[in-house]
Amino acid sequence: MNRYDLIVIGSGPGGQRAAIQGAKLGKRVAVIEKKEVVGGACINTGTIPSKTMREAVLHLSGYQYQNVYGMNYRVKERITIADLSFRVQHVIKTECDVTQAQVTRNGIDLHYGAASFIDSHRIKVESQRGTVELEGEFIVIATGTRPAASATVPINNRTIINSDQIFQLEQIPKTLIVVGGGVIGVEYASMFAALGVRIILIEKRPKLLEFADDEMIEALSYHLRDHRVTLRMGEEVVSVEETPDGVIATLESKKKIAGDALLYSVGRQGNVDGLHLEAAGLEADSRGRIKVNDQYRTAKPHIFAVGDVIGFPSLASVSMEQGRMAACHAFNVPAKSDPDAYPYGIYTIPEISFVGKTEEQLTDEDVPYEVGLAYYREIARGQIRGDTTGRLKLIFHRDTKEILGVHIIGEGASELLHIGQAVLTLKGTIDYFINTVFNYPTLAECYKAAAFNGLNKLSRFM
Repeated sequence: MNRYDLIVIGSGPGGQRAAIQGAKLGKRVAVIEKKEVVGGACINTGTIPSKTMREAVLHLSGYQYQNVYGMNYRVKERITIADLSFRVQHVIKTECDVTQAQVTRNGIDLHYGAASFIDSHRIKVESQRGTVELEGEFIVIATGTRPAASATVPINNRTIINSDQIFQLEQIPKTLIVVGGGVIGVEYASMFAALGVRIILIEKRPKLLEFADDEMIEALSYHLRDHRVTLRMGEEVVSVEETPDGVIATLESKKKIAGDALLYSVGRQGNVDGLHLEAAGLEADSRGRIKVNDQYRTAKPHIFAVGDVIGFPSLASVSMEQGRMAACHAFNVPAKSDPDAYPYGIYTIPEISFVGKTEEQLTDEDVPYEVGLAYYREIARGQIRGDTTGRLKLIFHRDTKEILGVHIIGEGASELLHIGQAVLTLKGTIDYFINTVFNYPTLAECYKAAAFNGLNKLSRFM
């Protein structure tokens, strides 16, 4: 029996950070990974591949420079799936190597195989090499998720695919049906639209990305429509059939939508099958999610769960922090983290990033606020980069002027956000941006422009 202070199931962002934090505390740590490669869905099928594909699309399509050189400008005239995959595979290999090196450097034992609980402290790991049993004082479940399946959408890995199978398309379709207007569906819809693919996006909810600021989503919807994306909101797919020419999706409203291919991206399912959670005294809901408390402890206090397997927000960055916090809580190490200040990055084209409250949330909470806006087109760097559509919104308290939320749409939004995040986290006010000198020309100047815009609105009431 191999005994450890901490056993982590899954080597994705959450599992990796939990294991490394445990090792940094001088504990004996093991990581169990089902596949023969580390990194989980984040590196191998999800976050890293999709964001790398986005960069490849932006580069090869010349999208970012079409405002300067004209709509017909392209770096490569005929872009193929192989062109996109080439860059993706290069980054995946590098990230896997980096993760493997981090695990090894920290003295963490890596066991490849399928994990299942024998009881609440013992885990069996089965692989082609045989079976081993591990015993852990503490256990972290970080098994992530996989694309959810639907009986009405028969995935065939060719023309009807899920988000893990993008690179199984034989060629870039002329028309693509995207079912699901969540983060994954909207991200891929915008990428293919930038390649000139005609997109029909079907979403049963009344609007896209309901957890984000309304103004940012309205702007995104405008950009999508401007790139020939048809948004079918409030619609639901009841059947999908493959045809000689592609696919046909039938909607509940009796509409029929034809396309060359269909991407099904409605929800994710927790990877808990085969874990035998019941042997540990645990259970998951119908979507494979495990319930935890504010310390990420499950119903068994020595067993933690982190990352996508516990549900929203299902962000790699948040999973990393959850993993770190779980390991700290396990070994009674003081640690502090504020979920209200976690940033969100949605890598659509253009990308969206935000932190803090939305206008809708503050309105519901009866908080008096004001808004300052800045537009990329009014900032020299926006003109230089050819992005004249982006904007930055600062939301601040009318009385105290404390920053309550930062919302950005435009290229570089996920990087630009962190300036505002720091001020928000430190309870700073809008005066910080007024009194700070930013490099010129940079997109960071948007903060000063937005601050002046917001304060000018307040001056009318003084």
